[in-house]
Amino acid sequence: MKKLIKDRQQFLSDMLDGLKIANPELDVIEDTVVVRKDKKQSGVALVSGGGSGHEPAHAGYVAQGMLDAAVCGEVFTSPTPDKILEAIKAVDNGDGVLLIVKNYAGDVMNFEMAQEMAEMEGIQVETVIVRDDIAISEPDQRRGVAGTVLVHKYAGFLAEKGLALNEIKEKVEILLPEIKSIGMALTPPMVPTTGRYGFDIEDNEMEIGVGIHGEKGLHRESIQPINQIISTLVEKLEQEISADDYIVMVNGMGGTPQSELNIVTKYLSELFNDKHYGVKHWYVGNFMTSLDMQGFSITLVPAKEEWLKAFLAPTTSLYFNA
Repeated sequence: MKKLIKDRQQFLSDMLDGLKIANPELDVIEDTVVVRKDKKQSGVALVSGGGSGHEPAHAGYVAQGMLDAAVCGEVFTSPTPDKILEAIKAVDNGDGVLLIVKNYAGDVMNFEMAQEMAEMEGIQVETVIVRDDIAISEPDQRRGVAGTVLVHKYAGFLAEKGLALNEIKEKVEILLPEIKSIGMALTPPMVPTTGRYGFDIEDNEMEIGVGIHGEKGLHRESIQPINQIISTLVEKLEQEISADDYIVMVNGMGGTPQSELNIVTKYLSELFNDKHYGVKHWYVGNFMTSLDMQGFSITLVPAKEEWLKAFLAPTTSLYFNA
């Protein structure tokens, strides 16, 4: 295994130590909880998190205009309820806490347990669950993937405006079913804590419909030129969408060069032009990764004025560029 690590057992702690050095406005408490040093004194606080390996998600979005805390589990492993509870307690200022959770069984269960424990301590907590991965046919079973980052941004915008907890939850739940994502991969991720690849694949094959935890895609086929790959993904997205104008995120999976993400953007733009879809704003880069997996995902959101305004609002995150 070739990885830039010292000890596989220290992967998470070493990563968070480096994060603090590069981002002096952040602090790490309880070993795995990333918080803003300048805790806000009023307004709804936002907490998200999940297994590590998706950087810059989620800790990179702990910033003004986005999250107040991120709870980091081990690689591809949900954080435990006690750590999530500590995050809730650390950021609560009396106006309540919104938990933003990706739809994976471990995350949902552990965040739910933490919410119950926080409520027993008198903290007002609500939860929203992100299910943007259309590769899964059953809506309730859909995974939370790159679209989660846009939920962080929208909820952060609403919190900065001073909306109450129930109002933020209500507005976020209107956005959630409108976020549609699908991804593909050429290579699996190498998991540094196990020294194993997420799946086996031949050099001439690709996976369509991958998740972000090293899972296989829903089906495998021979590698095609990028314009054909995009056509395949958009064909699946078109079964779910109905707007004319979109906000588009081209998300790298961690191992894809920016140059190739730009190539994806070129051919996706050409296809959208052919299909007469408008794009009001592009996000192109690594937002929600899967370690070093080579691949990308496309996320579409209807370009409603409020959502576009929220996504373009200022944030101090170094990893979300409007």
